[in-house]
Amino acid sequence: MYDPKEMIDLIADNVKKTKSPFGIPKFMANTWWKNTTVDRDGDALLFTGLMYQFMPYIDKTTHYLELYEDTDWANYLPYTKYIPKVLTGVGLALLTSGKEKRASNKILKNIVRILKKSNVDFCYKPELDDYSGILLYDLGDQDGFVQHAKFVAANLKKAGIKKIITVDPHTTYALKVLYPKYAGVSFEVKAYFELVNITSNNGSRRVTLHDPCIYGRYLALSDVPQNVLGKLDIECVSVRNSREFTNCCGGPAESISPKLSKEVLDRRVQELQSTGLPIIAMCPICLGNIRKTGANVEDLSTLIGRYI
Repeated sequence: MYDPKEMIDLIADNVKKTKSPFGIPKFMANTWWKNTTVDRDGDALLFTGLMYQFMPYIDKTTHYLELYEDTDWANYLPYTKYIPKVLTGVGLALLTSGKEKRASNKILKNIVRILKKSNVDFCYKPELDDYSGILLYDLGDQDGFVQHAKFVAANLKKAGIKKIITVDPHTTYALKVLYPKYAGVSFEVKAYFELVNITSNNGSRRVTLHDPCIYGRYLALSDVPQNVLGKLDIECVSVRNSREFTNCCGGPAESISPKLSKEVLDRRVQELQSTGLPIIAMCPICLGNIRKTGANVEDLSTLIGRYI
């Protein structure tokens, strides 16, 4: 296990200096919208929070954390914050597979297609799309989270944003619940699947949904994606621990202890595979973590996108 305080300090330093937990410049991480037809004016702002864009970098970072956990090399972790962020961020970006970056970008493009097919009036402005800071909150750095949340909220408020469409549970929770409480700014926040209006009789398949902790326990949104898939003639077969009683995929623990994360992950995947059906994830962290086991898993937007 890594020293929690050292890890929190490192992540907080990255966010403070680069607005990213990995020190990756936004112009390098957020490229999915280029060559994509999406309006800059609309009733609601599509706000990704950069979580899907970070998926490949999370995988690469945790790979190295797994290698060095409980070794002498782990003792050098605190010193990495003294390396210029431009070197660590760009270095990580260059080490990360282009194929994985394109796969993550495709998920966001699918979400745009789904919203358009559902006749949702929305826009996207990359200059307003920032990381929410949620990992700081999750790891207990409340002061750092509040400072970052106020920065993000101020930019959105200055731009006159009132309605926001999110794409992942962590960003949804941050903007819907935490920003009003800690940044003093409220928005009308909807997860993208709450706005889906697509029907089809060609689904004729069965899947198992993995409820992310936040959607299942804290935002009570588990029924929504099931209803969306039901309209596509796709049956959702639940496992014992689902909805508000869902089990964690272990992803949030990766930065502190990859070994502990893997133990939690293995238990959850065993539950999900008990149905013998494809697994559908609704969170970039869950998706990336479950993929590591070799399980048959894909993102909810990928599944919905097939019926457009």
